[in-house]
Parts: sequence; C-alpha cells; structure tokens
Amino acid sequence: MRRLCPNIDREDGLETVLEVPIPEEMFTSMGSNVTIRWENMQTWMKAQTNNKWSSSPIIAGRFNELRFLLYLVGSPLIPLQVQLGHSIHRPVKDCSIEASTAKYIVQQYTAATGGQPALNSVQSMCVTGHVRIRASDFQQGGGEDECVELKTSREEVGGFVLWQKNPDLWCLELLVPGCKVICGSNGKLSWRHSSNQQTPISNGPPRPLRRFLQGLDPRATANLFMDAMCIGEKIINDEDCFILKIDTGAAIREAQSGPNYEIIHHTIWGYFSQRSGLLIQFEDSRLLRMKTQAEEDVFWETSTESVMEDYRYVDGVNIAHSGKTHITIYRYGEQSANHKRVLEEKWKIDEVDFNIWGLTMESFLPPAELGKK
Repeated sequence: MRRLCPNIDREDGLETVLEVPIPEEMFTSMGSNVTIRWENMQTWMKAQTNNKWSSSPIIAGRFNELRFLLYLVGSPLIPLQVQLGHSIHRPVKDCSIEASTAKYIVQQYTAATGGQPALNSVQSMCVTGHVRIRASDFQQGGGEDECVELKTSREEVGGFVLWQKNPDLWCLELLVPGCKVICGSNGKLSWRHSSNQQTPISNGPPRPLRRFLQGLDPRATANLFMDAMCIGEKIINDEDCFILKIDTGAAIREAQSGPNYEIIHHTIWGYFSQRSGLLIQFEDSRLLRMKTQAEEDVFWETSTESVMEDYRYVDGVNIAHSGKTHITIYRYGEQSANHKRVLEEKWKIDEVDFNIWGLTMESFLPPAELGKK
C-alpha cells in the first residue's frame, strides 16, 4: 500500500501523506513510470473536485457505474441501530428457547473475540485496507436458480480508510481509479458523498456501516445479535454453524423509507462457528418497492452474503483481516421481464489501530452543504 505522494513540482519538497492509502496494483495501472502515474493521479483528483466528469457521456457513464459499485458494495448500512451502552450479558429469564440460545451463542462469540473487558476497552479505531470489485451486467430473465457470470475483463482495485468513535461516529473514504466516495455519520444523521452528485441523507437514526459487522467490530456485532433468534444450523466452509436471525420491525422500516420508495422487509442472519465461536458468515436481504413517474411499482431485492476469514488478534481483540462479499440484485415489476445482476467484493485489512488520539466531533462533520439544511 502506498501512503505518500512525492512533490512533483519540487524535487526537494516534502512528500504528502495520502488521505487514502492506495494498493500498489492500482498505482502501477496509472502510467508507464512513476512521474506519469502521480501526474495522472493528481489530474484525476482535480477532475473530481472541479466536477468535470459530465463533459463526456462515456466518462460520466463509467463514473456512475463506479459510484453505484462503491455505494452498494463498499458502503451500505445495516438497518438497525446498535446500542453499546449496556452489558452484553443480558438475563435470559422469560425468553423463548430460540432467544435464550441466541444469547448463549453471542456470549461464546464475545469470549472468542477477546472477552468483554477487551471489547469494552476499544473506544475508537482506524482501519486501512484494499478491495477488489467485479460486477456482471443486468441480464433479463434472471431467476434465483439461473447463473449470471461475473465480468472477467475488468476488476476494480481500490483502497479505503475507515475511522470510528463509539458508537455512532464514523467516516469511510473509499476509492478506485476514477471515483471516490466518502460516507459517514456524525451521531445525528448518516450521509454519503461523491463528486458530481448531491449529498443524500439516509432516513432514520444513525446506523453502523455494514463493513463494521464483517469482523471489524465484535462488540457491535454482539450487541446486534443479542436480540436475535437461533433458527437452526448450517455448514459454512466445512464449519458447523449456528444460525441467528433478526427481522427489522415495521416501525424501523417505515422510518428508513422515503416518499418514493418503501422498504418491505430487511432481514439479517449471522452464522457462528460451533467450534471456534466466531462469526463465519454475515447475510442480509432487503426488498424495496419504488414508484415510477407513471405510478408503476418496481421492486428491487438485494441479497448480500459476506464470508469472514483470517481472524487475528490486535491488542487483545480478534479481528477478521480478509473476506469476500457476494451480492445478488433482482429487479422486477413495471410490466417488464425480471433482471438480475451479480457483484463481488474481496477485501483485505492492512492495518488496524485502536483508541486513536485526537478524534473529536469535528473529525466526523458532514459535507458543508448539509450544514446549511
């Protein structure tokens, strides 16, 4: 990962620290030598800040595609707010057998990721890593059992940096060549931003980034699944796992819906190893109904499945350092044939640091235009 940018204008000038470390492969794809690569990088970043992508329909089309991938694959939110102000060890009195079993499984997960004292000692974190993203085109007639091939001609390679201060303050910067997305939460609202687009606000209370639940934040994961139900068992990657399930309530779905769309359901599953106690797989499925200008219903169903690997201890906390996310999108309605699209992300964590000095509320401010609303 490259973290420093040389001063191209002055050979004796100090190097600049990159806001987002970039993978070596991403850097080498930008030109034939080091000088050209840095010049291309600077040109690309200036074009984003100056909002020049609309000059070419081809460039604008690619930018919109990249932004779609980074929003959907790289920076989705989970539907539930996670409360961290109480003990993970909640009483099991008056619980159903499914609920009490889930609480026991979560307690084993807490022990497997370092124990409650170690998890409670983490007040903030900074994570850097890199991603590889592939996607298929939308294909007609894509049923659940019909295979859709991923593109093999182009794989987007990028890097990200993620800051968090418990519980609702976080900021993610994610980039690939040609596009950069910044999203975050200041404790009152969640937002996302890229060049050439207005900054949308997520409806409802602040929610965690889904990436936290992919093995980065065991305490948030434990608190989320403490209210789950154990619905059975399944083998994942040769591991016998317990299945914990959470359904999003009607009030939460209504709060997160908008004037032109309605969330019909959003369900979460966690697969916890019976051998190690760790979270092996994290899934969620959402069905969205949208209204067209002709007042017709269009349904979007998104199923996301993340597999976590390479758990390693960092300051006493067991963190997943790599994994893969597979996303399937179905679009149907509007008197048209079904469409299906498949996306895939592979990620690897390069560095994790806890309890970062100097993080304040100002570190998580939204873009300036949101402050005027």
